[in-house]
Amino acid sequence: MFYQDTIAAIATSSKDGSISVIRVSGSKSLDYVSKIFYNRKGNLISLHECDSHTIQYGFIQDKDTIIDEVLVMVMKAPKSYTMEDVVEIQCHGGSYICQCILELLIKNGVRIAEPGEFTKRAFLNGRIDLSQAESVMDVIQSKSKIALNNSIHQLNGIIKDKIVELRNILLEDIAFLEAALDDPEHISLDGFSEKIKEHSNYLNKEIHHLIENSQNGKIIKEGICTAIVGKPNVGKSSFLNCILREDRAIVTDIPGTTRDTLEEDIRIGSVLLHLIDTAGIHDTDDKIENIGIEKAKQSIEKADFVITILDATKELDDKDIYILEQVNNHKGVILLNKCDQKTVLTKEGVTEKIRKTSYYNGAMFNFSAKTGEGLKELEQYLYDECMKDSISYNDDIYITNLRQKEALLDTQKSIIQLIQSIDDGMPEDLYSIDMTNAYESLGKIIGETVEEDIVNKIFKDFCMGK
Repeated sequence: MFYQDTIAAIATSSKDGSISVIRVSGSKSLDYVSKIFYNRKGNLISLHECDSHTIQYGFIQDKDTIIDEVLVMVMKAPKSYTMEDVVEIQCHGGSYICQCILELLIKNGVRIAEPGEFTKRAFLNGRIDLSQAESVMDVIQSKSKIALNNSIHQLNGIIKDKIVELRNILLEDIAFLEAALDDPEHISLDGFSEKIKEHSNYLNKEIHHLIENSQNGKIIKEGICTAIVGKPNVGKSSFLNCILREDRAIVTDIPGTTRDTLEEDIRIGSVLLHLIDTAGIHDTDDKIENIGIEKAKQSIEKADFVITILDATKELDDKDIYILEQVNNHKGVILLNKCDQKTVLTKEGVTEKIRKTSYYNGAMFNFSAKTGEGLKELEQYLYDECMKDSISYNDDIYITNLRQKEALLDTQKSIIQLIQSIDDGMPEDLYSIDMTNAYESLGKIIGETVEEDIVNKIFKDFCMGK
């Protein structure tokens, strides 16, 4: 599928830089750029005469007026990002220069590209499937090494390969069943139910694994959701500032300063933590503060990891115990904060108190948000704890996209229904309904059976020039 119109956009950041790139794609991209590209002698350069994947030196001119000295990269179809003729103009950085070149291209017939239109054309022209197209944006938005590695694996087609494998199993079974129903005299369905049951169990196992891994995929993409909890004035916001190494949260001696959640990301090695600083959990008649406390409790529920902060200068009280009850069964760590002052809490004492109530069995550190004492040890612990389990990255498939996960859930529903039909001894001709539904649901992941409005919605969130 090739388009009549030729598109262009600034492919680099809108901020001024040393170099900017303007990308042009379409059947007439060589023609349009050739109209404004000149050599040192003031003669037009025909890009049609240039070899593909070469860089040409010259000047972008509006007739006799030189706009900029540039390098022009030529990539002829089908060996380009969009599988169309693509030209990339590398000009000097600066929004004004880029805008002048872009306006000159428009004057000569080029259309401004819509957000994500280059990648959309790559998908529609068959260069990449929909899962790979979505991974392009994931690569751009990667916040950690783990997320980047996973996005690159998806871009290389790891999801597509798995989905094609599963769809081929379904397709072969559907084709055989349809053929047998059309020609029962020559094609027997004896033993077909047992074969379909074996295939269905395999499909169900593989799809279940992908769905289960999607939670780790979410963690890889968005970071480990880490709630910071404790009573008012124990140093939660000070801790956030300490680990971020900047004054991000307001800190005062007045209890209840934080009334809403404050969220920030931080990388520790290759691990991304999504930190949520919460309101102090306690009893209060303040309606606004109660809203913040309720949000704090919700943050605990959705957290992958919880950092509980206790004030080491005060004895453990019922409010502290209540908070430890809230974080029960969550992975996490306890910080005995304010260890730079005279303390009354010890790790041994807290452990003994907790052991009696069996509320918590996580690690515990002496810590000072004021001086940073214990920060390096805490960061090393967080890294080790987050990397040792399934959160760490390997060559497995991690679904990070909600749309893809929903398609897998629909597929699983159809496969489970198929297995139930087999177990209930239903006629074979009913199997094809669930198998076809499963086949089409898997197709939505790679874009084989996806509606146009869904495609448009996916690409509209892309950045301009990509």
